[in-house]
Amino acid sequence: MYLFTSFHEPANEGLRLLYSKDGYHWKTTDSIYLKPVIGKDKIMRDPSMLQGPDGTFHLVWTTEWKGGNGFGYASSKDLKHWSEQQYIPAMQNEPTVVNVWAPELFYDDVKGEYIIVFASCIPNRFEKGIEDENNNHRLYYTTTKDFKTFSPTALFLDPKFSVIDAVIVKRAAKDYMLVLKDNTRPERNIKVAFANNPLGPWENISKPFTEKFTEGPAVAKVKNGYLIYYDVYQNKKYGASFTNDFKTFVKADSLISVPDGHKHGTILKVNKRVVQQLKN
Repeated sequence: MYLFTSFHEPANEGLRLLYSKDGYHWKTTDSIYLKPVIGKDKIMRDPSMLQGPDGTFHLVWTTEWKGGNGFGYASSKDLKHWSEQQYIPAMQNEPTVVNVWAPELFYDDVKGEYIIVFASCIPNRFEKGIEDENNNHRLYYTTTKDFKTFSPTALFLDPKFSVIDAVIVKRAAKDYMLVLKDNTRPERNIKVAFANNPLGPWENISKPFTEKFTEGPAVAKVKNGYLIYYDVYQNKKYGASFTNDFKTFVKADSLISVPDGHKHGTILKVNKRVVQQLKN
């Protein structure tokens, strides 16, 4: 079974979850599992969740549009009872940082640690690009083994353009993909890059495989390949592309069904008992 983390605008209600048997057709549990109580704006956008080797679910999310230097974190054994919410000030050493957006979790099973990738804008840090300096994002990361101590935040990717919404995918040993949003005004679409290590260096950034005004990619490994979901935000709908090699992409909008109001999170595989407990 698959779970898809979700939120509804205006993002102040909290964590929602969709579920699916096949990764194509989604239903909502119609419940809210965690209401955000931290951060200046007390919102929960872009919830990213994974299940660690010990079965614990770890959740991170965006806590404010602008003015913050960190992201939210909480954990749960059953998705119903949650730890106290924490604010992780990942960019506290950057006094001019504009924001911390869309933290995304990835478990590195080689090193046995969690990687958290997010987008931030630090005005005048990078070469002047197409975007206004308050919208010239780069990707950063921190790592942790226990969500108590974190490595110093470091630059994850500078593709020489404004970039947000990154998802790491492991296909095989030393075979990783990074699905990302080119956030520059002429583009605002989704591309993919490649590496032999989850921390990069990321190379061979592709041409876009989505239309404009798409963001928040989420990747589901399905039969025969991968479905990449994305928020077609200008048209207020969900789209998807299918690929089995991350080089050729086939539009799959007609093959999926996503409940109205769903906003982007991440997809994870879980035991069907987890879904049954949620539905009960």
